[in-house]
Amino acid sequence: MFILLIFLAELSAAILAFIFRENLTREFFTKELKKHYVRNNDTDVFSSTWNSVMITFACCGVNGPEDFDAVLPLPHLPLEKTIPEACCQRKLQSREGMIVNRQACLDGTERFQNRQGCYTVILNSFETYVYLAGALAIGVLAIELFAMIFAMCLFRGIQ
Repeated sequence: MFILLIFLAELSAAILAFIFRENLTREFFTKELKKHYVRNNDTDVFSSTWNSVMITFACCGVNGPEDFDAVLPLPHLPLEKTIPEACCQRKLQSREGMIVNRQACLDGTERFQNRQGCYTVILNSFETYVYLAGALAIGVLAIELFAMIFAMCLFRGIQ
């Protein structure tokens, strides 16, 4: 009985993930970024996470640096410096990696900025793994189904 409940929970989770996958669209991420992003603020979890993603994947915003035009700048930065530091190119892709040319990047020189949006970069990176995870989930569900059938046959044979 317990295995049946686990099987149904996994099946329900898979169906819900398939149905609601469209909620993770480019527009959704763009709206959330513009609504919650607070620049180089490491105390804000949302902003810190976005900064880490942009540094790790060498990308900027959801669609590109223009996503930050609608984000309010920090009080100590002039209005024209709308791009966050996380969008600047680095020698090493880590928080500790030195920025190639910080001032030129913040002044808007495109060759020192990561111009590609994170949505495309991340989608390309995880596309292979999504299919692998889906195939693995189907395999696990099939094994569980066969195990339940086998257990029922054994139970009937014992009686």
